[in-house]
Amino acid sequence: MFQFKQFSVQQDKTAMKVGTDGVLLGSWAPIYHNPFSILDIGAGTGIIALMLAQRTHAEQIDALEIDEDAYEQAVDNFENSPWSDRLFCFHAGLDEFIEEPEDEYDLIVSNPPFYSEDYKTDNEQRDLARFQDAMPFEELVEAADLFLSENGIFAVILPFKEEANFISLAKESELYPVKITRVKGTPTSTIKRSLLAFSRNENPEIEIDELTIEIDRHVYTPEYIDLTKDFYLKF
Repeated sequence: MFQFKQFSVQQDKTAMKVGTDGVLLGSWAPIYHNPFSILDIGAGTGIIALMLAQRTHAEQIDALEIDEDAYEQAVDNFENSPWSDRLFCFHAGLDEFIEEPEDEYDLIVSNPPFYSEDYKTDNEQRDLARFQDAMPFEELVEAADLFLSENGIFAVILPFKEEANFISLAKESELYPVKITRVKGTPTSTIKRSLLAFSRNENPEIEIDELTIEIDRHVYTPEYIDLTKDFYLKF
């Protein structure tokens, strides 16, 4: 079990454990527009949806998870949280969910599978969670375009090397970046991740910054502490 300040996450059934990527996106996703409804695509343990339940007053927080064990775990984590009345998980793939669009969402978030290389492991669950063919970026952008409300925000975390490709894909659906944060582990390491937020309105003033997680092993930067301090027990 992973214990946060206001909730806990059971993760014994799922291939994908609580990790920095999910915590980054859950902490970083823009909420300045006071979203009423939120959709988390590829929920895993449900951590990002739980973080957004803590950060917002959104009355509808839906999550989507294709893997049965992860889905069951997310449901348990939702039910055991202080916000169980606002959280709901669908057991479905994105392709099924797209077929019957019923709602629009003011905030859509996703920490998508992103190893698009050709290798696989012997763990089918982990492969499903980690490899892009389970949820192609094109499908993710298509879903965001379909479900995003007029003034909504779509936020993702990706490998930095996928940033330019994803931005151009989003542009084809008339989704435009409003904020980009590039993440690296230490001051001397290369940029590993991109946090991207999109809206339907093209903005010439894109907010671009950089975030470093650690100064040294387990010595965290003030910026990372400030971003995640409402969640991690150690901060």
